[in-house]
Amino acid sequence: MGISKPTLLIDREKVALNIDKMIKTAAEAGCIFRPHFKTHQSKEVGKIFRKKGVKQITVSSVSMAEYFAEDGWNDITIAFPCNILEIDSINNLAKEVELQLMTDSAFTADFLSKNLTSNCGLFIKIDVGYNRSGLKYNTPEIDEIIKLCEYNNNLTFKGFLTHDGRNYSAKGKVEIENNLAEAIEIFKHLKQKYPEAIYSWGDTPSCSLSDDLSFFDELRPGNFVYYDVMQYHIGSCTLDEVSVAAACPVVSINKSRNEIVIYGGAVHLSKEFIAADNSFTLFGYAVKLENNKWTNPINGAYVSRLSQEHGIINMPEAELDNFKPGNIIGILPIHSCLTADLLKNEYFLI
Repeated sequence: MGISKPTLLIDREKVALNIDKMIKTAAEAGCIFRPHFKTHQSKEVGKIFRKKGVKQITVSSVSMAEYFAEDGWNDITIAFPCNILEIDSINNLAKEVELQLMTDSAFTADFLSKNLTSNCGLFIKIDVGYNRSGLKYNTPEIDEIIKLCEYNNNLTFKGFLTHDGRNYSAKGKVEIENNLAEAIEIFKHLKQKYPEAIYSWGDTPSCSLSDDLSFFDELRPGNFVYYDVMQYHIGSCTLDEVSVAAACPVVSINKSRNEIVIYGGAVHLSKEFIAADNSFTLFGYAVKLENNKWTNPINGAYVSRLSQEHGIINMPEAELDNFKPGNIIGILPIHSCLTADLLKNEYFLI
């Protein structure tokens, strides 16, 4: 395995264990398991899911749906507000697969009712407090959208879908459980009025930590397949469950500042960060690579700064002499979804 530039290492065994764990969570809750593939965006990783019996998936774009449809996935939900400018691609895709779209707009639903040429399912996005997209549970627009579906052969109302992004900044299980309880109360109002609808839930922290997800019909977590430093800090996973590391060449060492410069910057790792303990900004943990695997984080070593191509690692003085230009060092990413996207053309599944 020759590495000469930033490369994503994907630990196949850890991926498989993470999938097994979430399949069990969904089964215990009595839920359909429709994992989100936006984290890995990999046909090879997708095949691991398929071997474990997964048949239904979630993606975040039309192009991602097309990519996985090429590999035989034929039951796909695009969990992103429908972009009507892609109607031609949507129609082509809907001829080949069972496709579910998502909207929070009666305008979009009306457009789809007039322009779809094949049947698509439609989920209505509900805002449970994240304030990114979605309708409030009591808005009249929900009924408008459902009526448009009732009078159209190519648009079938499926249910309600949400993603509680608040959980990605939560401080542990108690806050996540409180967010979940609030969301369930919101969905209960809808369930009284629409008891036959599918209620679809998806975020990795709650799906990893919550004790009871049985209210929902479907779970759509995505990040769990790789996990990352952010999930570790939330409490969603252990460091041993993080299944990816970015392998980056060492290009310079500054002993006066106890710093290592790597070829691995914002265009490889993203600029996601955590304001961690002791008031420092954390862009990733540094790990040693051994036999194509990685160790636990080097004590006191972390990515402290990023520019476009440069990454700066603060390295304890006692560890500096273990590295020289030309070595490869691993970085556990803050947000694996972004790092995997940035390195999707440079990776090894090991």
